[in-house]
Amino acid sequence: MKTLLPLVLTGIFALTQPAVANGESEENPLFFSMDEVNLNQFKWKNRPVVVFAETENDPAFIEQMDLLRARESALRERDVVVITDTDPAARSDIRIKLRPRGFMLAIIGKDGGVKLRKPFPWDVREISRSIDKMPMRQREIRAHKEDIR
Repeated sequence: MKTLLPLVLTGIFALTQPAVANGESEENPLFFSMDEVNLNQFKWKNRPVVVFAETENDPAFIEQMDLLRARESALRERDVVVITDTDPAARSDIRIKLRPRGFMLAIIGKDGGVKLRKPFPWDVREISRSIDKMPMRQREIRAHKEDIR
C-alpha cells in the first residue's frame, strides 16, 4: 500500500504537467468569448482568430474549435488568440463590422485589419500558412532567425 501512494501521486503530477508545458495557464489564455474581450486590447500584440456561429451547437463551429484545440502550440507561436461569438443577439462590434451569415472564421492582423474570412472550418495548418505570408509575420520570422545567430 505504501508503494502505491507515490505511484498514484506521480501519475497525477504527470497528467497536470503537459498543460504547463504547452503554455496553458490562467495568465496566458488562448480562447476567449466575445463578451469577455474587446478586440482593441489585442492590437499590436496578438492576431485574433474570430469564430462566428449562430449557436455553439453549429456542427461547423464544433469542428472548427476541435481543429483549433488540436494544434494550440502552432497558434501560440504566431501570437494567435481565438475569440468565439455564438450570440447573434448580442450584436458585438466585430459581428456588426463583418456581418457573418451563420458560421464564419475571420483572421485579424496585429494591426487590427481583417486579413481573411472563410465560411467553413479551416485547419490550423492552413491558418498558419496564411499568417506566415503576412508581412508583419515575415518580419517576426526574420527577427527570430537573427536572434538565434
